[in-house]
Amino acid sequence: MPQMAPMSWVLLMLIFVLSFMIFNSMNYFNFKYNPKTINFKKMKKTMNWKW
Repeated sequence: MPQMAPMSWVLLMLIFVLSFMIFNSMNYFNFKYNPKTINFKKMKKTMNWKW
């Protein structure tokens, strides 16, 4: 029935948007960032200011 075609397009768009948002949120929250630790004692030794 051609009268029902817009509903199927809306349903497909809704499924696509929801799957896209779920996929992006999973990628965002599964990423683990390991920052480099800074050794402050070593940094104080290397900062040798000649004033």
